[in-house]
Amino acid sequence: MITPQDEKLLSILKTNARASISDLARHLSLSRSTVQSRMLKLEQSGIIKGYSVDFGDDFLNSLVSAHVSIKVKHKLTTKTNIELKQIDAISQLYAISGEFDLIAIVEAQNLEKLSHLLDDIGNLDGVERTRSSVILETKFKR
Repeated sequence: MITPQDEKLLSILKTNARASISDLARHLSLSRSTVQSRMLKLEQSGIIKGYSVDFGDDFLNSLVSAHVSIKVKHKLTTKTNIELKQIDAISQLYAISGEFDLIAIVEAQNLEKLSHLLDDIGNLDGVERTRSSVILETKFKR
């Protein structure tokens, strides 16, 4: 069960996962040991599974992103999903309905690297074909 204090703690961590235990304790008016204990319980219960980095807008805007629709040979779906997960440039992978089976969101530093990445995806065992759409501009993101 998440307490109101846990909700406040999670809110602060969502904004700044690098906040020190001392800063968290100060914001929550709790002792450092209480905050450490709560964080450990949240981690052990699976509510917190890790801490991540949010990239700055300038860096994100410098990346070339694309949606890659992927048609997979059904007998190789699991193997293909595992191989796709190993490609760090794929930030998200969705199973979808329709003509294609998956949509991957990929990010590269430039068009040349994106082209190589798309070739790598297309050459995976189990991938029948792909269709890519390069993202030209983000109008909004929620």
